[in-house]
Amino acid sequence: MLDKMKIGLCGTMSVGKTTLVKALSEMEQFKGYTCTTERSKYLNSLGIPLNHETTIEGQTIFLAERVTELMQDRLITDRTVLDVMAFTNCARKVSYMDGDAFADYASRFVKQYDYIFYISPDGMDIEDNGIRDTDAGYRKEIDEEIQKLLLKYRPVYFELKGTTEERIKQIMKTIQF
Repeated sequence: MLDKMKIGLCGTMSVGKTTLVKALSEMEQFKGYTCTTERSKYLNSLGIPLNHETTIEGQTIFLAERVTELMQDRLITDRTVLDVMAFTNCARKVSYMDGDAFADYASRFVKQYDYIFYISPDGMDIEDNGIRDTDAGYRKEIDEEIQKLLLKYRPVYFELKGTTEERIKQIMKTIQF
């Protein structure tokens, strides 16, 4: 049903996910949707480590946020369970065994999205928002991990390219609004 959708944007940092969610939230077609954007700054202020330094406990909080979002009938979010899994798997302080167990558990929620839109970092500069890691190697590592997870868990997803306006057109065409 088109008026009840769970739309998740996934991709590494600084690819325009938050900008896209904000633009979609202003559209008439998405009135009544819960549109969520990253809360990393807030969570970091609580002492939850981010990026390379994240922990299994911190990623559990991020997963709980994503699962809470999925309880909404109408959702557009700039992070998916896949993003959480990727950041967990790339964390220095999370063992491979814990990362695998975490991903195995988290994967059960991936199919709850009606649409997942993957955004590649190709051609996009890293923007420093004061919280995200601006290391190009780390950004690539996260992107590669997201791509591996997309292949492993095989959700239906669509790749978005271009400007925010072009991405909106691609989304609207895909969901046939």
